[in-house]
Amino acid sequence: MGASQIIEARVAEDAAGWRLDRALAAAVPTMSRERLKALISSGAVADPQGQPVRDPAAKAVPGGVYAVAVPEPRPAHNEAQEIPLEIVFEDDHLLVVDKPAGLVVHPAAGNTDGTLVNALLHHCAGRLSGIGGVARPGIVHRIDKDTSGLLVVAKTDRAHEGLAAQFARHSIHRLYSAVVAGLPRPPSGTVDAPLARSSVNRKKMAIVEEGRGKRAVTHYRLVEPLRGASLVECRLETGRTHQVRVHMASIGHPLLGDPVYGRPRPEHKDVLKRLNFNRQALHAAELGFVHPVLNENLSFKSALPSDIQELLRVLTV
Repeated sequence: MGASQIIEARVAEDAAGWRLDRALAAAVPTMSRERLKALISSGAVADPQGQPVRDPAAKAVPGGVYAVAVPEPRPAHNEAQEIPLEIVFEDDHLLVVDKPAGLVVHPAAGNTDGTLVNALLHHCAGRLSGIGGVARPGIVHRIDKDTSGLLVVAKTDRAHEGLAAQFARHSIHRLYSAVVAGLPRPPSGTVDAPLARSSVNRKKMAIVEEGRGKRAVTHYRLVEPLRGASLVECRLETGRTHQVRVHMASIGHPLLGDPVYGRPRPEHKDVLKRLNFNRQALHAAELGFVHPVLNENLSFKSALPSDIQELLRVLTV
């Protein structure tokens, strides 16, 4: 194990009767309670008298100063790579990225480098406090490689847990702009249909019967009718893999340029070819959440990227 950094944590005067892990989590906002619990259990925390405390449930001493020995985070296995990023917001706890289409979020088989994670390891060098003891960015949600737009990433354990809890509660505001084939009737509605991996093709998601898969809910609204197509807004109540793509295709309005869930209509084929538009026309346009540490409401918007703007221009009635 590498060197440890000693953090002096002063327990609040009003923390009488609190468990030690809870009191320390309040005193050290960058660290999660789970991480502190593990450090206490491993003997890395000393009480105000300098004696190790090994019980996370021990009562904290109000006003007492505890010494927390935090091991240097282990380096992540992934390589830091200098890839330009558009950072919309950043503080000590998290950052919001406006991801370009074509950038994979997470290294995986077939994409071991050149990903958002590789770019963030370079961008945040030395400023990641370690998610679960590893110096890595906390990816709480993903957007597909060929989808552009906003994504929040945690830099600390505490932020990671707090954001993950908001995603689990579906309290995060996420709005996508999409160009779909046809004109939705009615012009707004909700698709509530569970999704799971397709039994025919493991790379595809499919709508499955109730009781299988995960519940998925998309609220859509027509923004602008186009030539044989529409610009729609999709508000996600849940965030499942390929959710907007599968749901819109299921009601007869697949996304333009989607190679997996849609076939281009003859009138769009030439347009897509002429513009060299070969991705699904989907953009994560709005993202809103409560800052997991500072408790402030944060809200971000991203303008449509130039390729989708060009598509709209050509398809405008």
